[in-house]
Amino acid sequence: MTITEQIKYIGVNDKNIDLFEGMYRVPNGVAYNSYVICDQKIAVFDTVDGAFGAEWLKKLSAALEGRTPDYLIVQHMEPDHSANILAFAKAYPEAVIVSSSKAFVMMNSFFGTDFADRRMVVTDGSTLELGNHKLTFIAAPMVHWPEVFVTYEEREKILFSADAFGKFGANDVEEEWACEARRYYFGIVGKYGVQVQSLLKKLSGYEVRTICPLHGPVLREKLDYYLGLYDTWSSYGVESEGVVIAYTSVYGNTKKAVELLAEKLKENGCKKVVINDLARCDTAEAVEDAFRYGKLVLATTTYNGEIFPFMRNFIHDLTERNFQSRTVGFMENGSWAPMATRVMRGMLEKCKNIRYTEATVKILSSLNAESRGQINALAEELCKE
Repeated sequence: MTITEQIKYIGVNDKNIDLFEGMYRVPNGVAYNSYVICDQKIAVFDTVDGAFGAEWLKKLSAALEGRTPDYLIVQHMEPDHSANILAFAKAYPEAVIVSSSKAFVMMNSFFGTDFADRRMVVTDGSTLELGNHKLTFIAAPMVHWPEVFVTYEEREKILFSADAFGKFGANDVEEEWACEARRYYFGIVGKYGVQVQSLLKKLSGYEVRTICPLHGPVLREKLDYYLGLYDTWSSYGVESEGVVIAYTSVYGNTKKAVELLAEKLKENGCKKVVINDLARCDTAEAVEDAFRYGKLVLATTTYNGEIFPFMRNFIHDLTERNFQSRTVGFMENGSWAPMATRVMRGMLEKCKNIRYTEATVKILSSLNAESRGQINALAEELCKE
């Protein structure tokens, strides 16, 4: 892929991976992106996952057309991008490794060397001239590791964005960007909204025409759309109006209550209702939904004087990622001592700007007239907002 006349894509697609970071399902694989600028001096941006080292070096060699790189710019030290630094250093012994001071400490941990004899340490605002292309390095700590920086290329107005603006899915797969980018963001970056907001403020001072992330496609059009989504996500704003119901059910009675609530929500005018069975769905999808929509209903059983494990894990995933600024309602089920609402609310007590519904639903084993009335009240309250 040619980005511009002098900038080329040399990344790879991984179709063999089943779990990204050992956790996130990636049915369409994932891309590990790398780029090279061939100017008077040549700069390579990041490497790829260790399993694709030979393929990447072959692509790099083809892009160089007999020339030798002057720099390897390491924006992020996570192994899916840094695993081939040592292989590059051996293949091109004259090349300088360019990165942050924290990254060189990590290189010593990963490879047993910090390349002291051939390194260039950059800080926020450092620049590097390649000829026609001038690079400015912009610190982006905790987006989503502490050593990260992104790079702005002045002539072509290109942002090499490290893991920001990335998504799951190989680059030869046709799919909507937002869905897998959202799941990627809230799974991996979501905790660090404050740091992403800080980066966006820095970037507002630059004219960006193209975004080259380390995962996913190169973004050339609708950049206001992508930047707008990142602003919404990182400020924990509501992207779409709707109600998410996340539930667990042991013998089906809580599920019946959830289905009734969904029916009543639609009757009251709610156009979008999303239901996630936490025992069976992709948890990352459920987390994505909770952050996408403005209203969340948590429905579960009392279990061992606590709550069902899938629900506990789900709420932990939300709080770990700074869940906030949402409306939350509760449905609990218990045959003799319902405690789920109290436990769930306690788990959310440190979340900021949570508004709890006045109506709650208490089921004693199975639905009756009283709990059906509570479901009606909850649906009406959620739809009036």
